[in-house]
Amino acid sequence: MQDILGRARRIRLVIFDVDGVLTDGSLFLGDDGQEYKAFHSRDGHGMKMLQHTGVTLAIITGRTSAVVRTRMEHLGIAHVYQGQHDKLQAYRELRKILHLNDEQIAYVGDDLVDLPIMRRVGLAVAVADAHPLVRHHSHWQTHSPGGRGAARELCEFVMEAQDTLDEVTARYL
Repeated sequence: MQDILGRARRIRLVIFDVDGVLTDGSLFLGDDGQEYKAFHSRDGHGMKMLQHTGVTLAIITGRTSAVVRTRMEHLGIAHVYQGQHDKLQAYRELRKILHLNDEQIAYVGDDLVDLPIMRRVGLAVAVADAHPLVRHHSHWQTHSPGGRGAARELCEFVMEAQDTLDEVTARYL
């Protein structure tokens, strides 16, 4: 566990996949072709709290959705890469823009397309209901499934490792 805490202490950027991580992976399509997704409000609040500590957040997702753009705008996440069939290319670009090395980056994934990034980052995180191979290649796994608190769990884990959780939660007490 000390190794995982050490990895979490170095994190300056957390990248989230969307479908299966920030949502439960369900895709709701209306008769008009409109796509709908359900996000957990506590995940969003955890992401805002982590940003408050100075950790940058980003999204890299294979799908493109207006609802994702809107949700990320509400959360204040500026680095949003949608329609990324080659997620690794987006990862490399983001790493270069932010002047970070792999050890300073965490990635949260759930499926095989996430593995190329997860195998490079300093902290690879799998949600509880991730594909078995993704769980196998992760450094840490959430207890919560995707879209049901996994993002919040990771955000609080990073804040705890970086000794910022008490400071952030104190303002609510």
